Amino acid sequence: MPRQIIATDKAPAAIGTYSQAVKVGDTVYLSGQIGLDPVSMSLAEGFEAQAVRVFENLKAVAEAAGGSLQDVVKLNLYLTDLSNFARLNELMAQYFAQPYPARAAIGVASLPRGGVVEADAVMVLG
Repeated sequence: MPRQIIATDKAPAAIGTYSQAVKVGDTVYLSGQIGLDPVSMSLAEGFEAQAVRVFENLKAVAEAAGGSLQDVVKLNLYLTDLSNFARLNELMAQYFAQPYPARAAIGVASLPRGGVVEADAVMVLG
């Protein structure tokens, strides 16, 4: 099955050996997003600002692939401090509606560029 590489300037450019997303059939695999501003490529200040930027970046990539966050079926969240988990749930509710996607939330020691939150996703179109 052919692969389509998804790219948008409305989310940070890939800063490594990966694509922003890859579409195979009706499934889109969205790479991890941290709280980088797509224009300045600088990290947002603080947990909340980074989390909002993460969701905005995922939203931009989902839209570039022809979908929306409502098409996400699996979401993986990575936090350097799990005490922020409740606030992340509140912010997530501003971007996702019921029925919510399947999800994992994982505590990690560190993230790229000193970020405090990252998310990746799988989206199914159609």
